[in-house]
Amino acid sequence: MQKIGIIYGMENTFPSALVDRINAKNVPGIAAEHVKIDAVKAGEPSEYRVIVDRISHDIEFYRAYLKNAVLSGTIVINNPFWWSADDKFFNYALAGKLGVAAPRTVVLPHKAHPPGTSMQSMRNLKFPLDWDGVFDYIGFPAFLKPFSGGGWKHVYKVNNRDEFFAAYDQTNTLCMTLQTGVNFTEYFRCYVVGQEKVRVMVYDPKLPHHLRYVRDAKPSSQALEDRVVKDAITLCKALGYDFNTVEFAVEGGIPYAIDFLNPAPDADVHSVGPENFEWVVENVANLAIAKAQSTEDPRVEYRWSSFLNGGVKMAGAAS
Repeated sequence: MQKIGIIYGMENTFPSALVDRINAKNVPGIAAEHVKIDAVKAGEPSEYRVIVDRISHDIEFYRAYLKNAVLSGTIVINNPFWWSADDKFFNYALAGKLGVAAPRTVVLPHKAHPPGTSMQSMRNLKFPLDWDGVFDYIGFPAFLKPFSGGGWKHVYKVNNRDEFFAAYDQTNTLCMTLQTGVNFTEYFRCYVVGQEKVRVMVYDPKLPHHLRYVRDAKPSSQALEDRVVKDAITLCKALGYDFNTVEFAVEGGIPYAIDFLNPAPDADVHSVGPENFEWVVENVANLAIAKAQSTEDPRVEYRWSSFLNGGVKMAGAAS
């Protein structure tokens, strides 16, 4: 029997729906259940062939459990090694290398010294920073946001220097990025499952969270939708995400990738709506079953550098 487990936190609708959907398919040799974890022994194999992870980005104990499971051959969606190594600033830089449009972005030093550091820890930092150069490059309006974060936490829209410094002063020890604001006419949030299935959802980040998914709406053209799908797949393949959401803001007909580091993307029926919920439950269930039936070894070395060379691995990369 190949077991599929799901590990999760406060969310209620998606985990149970996923377990029920997998089991309802009655695939011979496949069973799904909610994971229960005791103290974890180093190097001890997991009882699961596949685990769908919805919480380890917030809980270090679960992340340690999942990395230990991968070591013994368990497939984790998403692989905890890949997303743990990412941050949003790196992702914007990678997008540009891959030919995916992204807004101009700079990473900034911490406003306050991180715990355990002092002025001496910052001796390689130029002081004062070239703020005029930063503002000339980014322009206004702009968005100040964590270099790695989610849930729209600690995100500030700033329209001038004074607003920037007022917001920056509130960021304390967070490492922040400043990004050119996109004056979008369309905005999309895309589910990407298995690095190949894409659902493009019209989304309005200006609305309250439960109203952001716009029902019965589509991109303004097929060409725009096709590019969004292509770019979303390109990003998820390069980053190794099997379940992700990718957000695009469209200005002047160009879809700019705004956010695409979501190791546990929102899948609650009350926010995404019943049609999107049905799509994501069905496609993640099919993905988990396919991986449980596969001979995939998650311990094989992964190189995003191959995507920067037209799919050809760099010299010295593992085959």
